[in-house]
Amino acid sequence: MDARQLEYFLAIVEHGGFSKAAAVLHVAQPSLSQAMANLEADLGVSLFHRTGRGVVLSEAGAELLEPSRRVLRDLTAVRDKAAALSGLQSGTVEVAAMPSPGIEPLTTLIQRFTELHHSMTVSTRAAFTPDETLHLVRSGVCELGLLGAATPIISSGVDVLAVEEQPFVVVAAPDGDVPDGTILHPRELGGRKLIASRQGSLMRSIVDDITAHSVGTEIVAVVDHRTSILPLVLSGVGIAVLPASWTRLARRCGAVVASIEPTAHLHVAMISLPAHLTPGARAFLELTRSFARRQGATPPKE
Repeated sequence: MDARQLEYFLAIVEHGGFSKAAAVLHVAQPSLSQAMANLEADLGVSLFHRTGRGVVLSEAGAELLEPSRRVLRDLTAVRDKAAALSGLQSGTVEVAAMPSPGIEPLTTLIQRFTELHHSMTVSTRAAFTPDETLHLVRSGVCELGLLGAATPIISSGVDVLAVEEQPFVVVAAPDGDVPDGTILHPRELGGRKLIASRQGSLMRSIVDDITAHSVGTEIVAVVDHRTSILPLVLSGVGIAVLPASWTRLARRCGAVVASIEPTAHLHVAMISLPAHLTPGARAFLELTRSFARRQGATPPKE
């Protein structure tokens, strides 16, 4: 068994079959199939069930996914550690990020990190819930996870770094009757059309509370992708309630932003596993720690 075989194994899983994995890896499919046959022989188990249309991950293969990722991660750490003896020269930091924290503070963190480490790459993977972010980190797909939740994040088996708390704001089109920079009470949003995310998010719970306590307020659009919300606002479909992380981007696009008082807060945290971090990931985590101190973040109570 060698690292190349494990890399092939993970590529087949990630890309859903031998042919797509072979194309991505730039290897001939027979060579890929032979490498998997040799790996299965070495391990003494079948990693895939061969079907008429392709392959399905076996139970043994599923159990070996996380250890395989860790082995390759550790090998990467060895290479990066050697490079780190003279500074971070190359490598990739893999971060899972939810939509709103993925706007900010992730943009600022990536900007500062790449300024400090010119040869490093930050690769982000989308996650839409705290549980999905936790899974991506625990399974080894990503080293770090940036998530937001209605309450401070506490989870066993991972290290949690509280980063900041983001209040919610109203984002509206510039030609409406919401003055930029004003402070609104939720009841003042009565009679308006709202753009909302689907049930289950903190954003949606705030919108539902507004519609329940305001006369004439209605939800006119429900979207899965948060990136759709700002264009809908700017086109005049309705207003949106978003975490304050969207403020700078919204104003740059020409929207107006108003504060809400009182409002809930999105608790943003960076999660990581206690071990198995590459030097690049550790550097990114330390940068996040410095950012959190400047924000005045406090760790969650156990």
